[in-house]
Amino acid sequence: MQDFTDFFWTSPEGMPLHARDYTPKGRAEKLPVICIHGLTRNARDFEDLAPRIAAMGRRVLAVDVRGRGLSARDPNPMNYHPGTYAADIVALLQAGGIDKAVFVGTSMGGLITMVLTSIMPQAIAAAVLNDVGPELSPVGLARIAGYTGLASRFETWPDAVAYAKAINEAAFPGYGVEDWDRFARRLFDEKDGAFVLAYDPDISAPIKAAAEAAAQMAAKTQAEGGQALAPPDMYPLFRALAKDRPLLLVRGGISDLIDPAIAERMRAAAPHMAYAEVPGVGHAPMLTEPEAWAGIENLLETAP
Repeated sequence: MQDFTDFFWTSPEGMPLHARDYTPKGRAEKLPVICIHGLTRNARDFEDLAPRIAAMGRRVLAVDVRGRGLSARDPNPMNYHPGTYAADIVALLQAGGIDKAVFVGTSMGGLITMVLTSIMPQAIAAAVLNDVGPELSPVGLARIAGYTGLASRFETWPDAVAYAKAINEAAFPGYGVEDWDRFARRLFDEKDGAFVLAYDPDISAPIKAAAEAAAQMAAKTQAEGGQALAPPDMYPLFRALAKDRPLLLVRGGISDLIDPAIAERMRAAAPHMAYAEVPGVGHAPMLTEPEAWAGIENLLETAP
């Protein structure tokens, strides 16, 4: 029996979007929690975490970002970027009558939270950044870009599970057969007798376009003997997020996206930020690991 209801709202341009809405246990006396998943994932990633938070007396909305899960797919793939997603979250807050919330952002979800700081900072009471930050390791970025939008349909369930394991085994080396079966059920939908990934393959379009533009710019710069352009500086958004509100960074101990050096620079830029590291897990922790949950529980106990 599912412990959530389906919450639908519309994007600024009228696209139907979806979230899982978990009712708080007991009297809800504290702010709700908005959970936002990573690039190729969906609201199911929080199916274990959300009930724990709801048991603490908070409403939880686990979002399907546009193009994922039960949310509509965008006819213009170039809209698949954090700025658009952040505007969708603003629409969610308005539709749900939510003035302020605690945000939990995994990977891309953390980037969306940082962008939201620039357009609606008053809505963020506290935040959890799950294995993401204002800078990202090119190693992890290359790995993610390498599989996003590729194989998406499998004729048998064992093939779907094998794919999920192949893509994610480095991040979860301790998983067994049952773990991978459950993991795959978060990633795939069954349609027309086959198993398809629960996201629009075209979410990769902006990534490919950015990579092509960067390559062209690098070649032009090299030919002209100039210096390559630096990527956008996200640290101002990160510092704004960290200012005057509780903030927790959760890092996978073997993450290839937030390496130890990046984590140290983030902690130096936000000295009051709490930190939790999950040993033996890569990108990204599921947030129910003891180390991650202890950090989240502490943040939620102290946040409004």
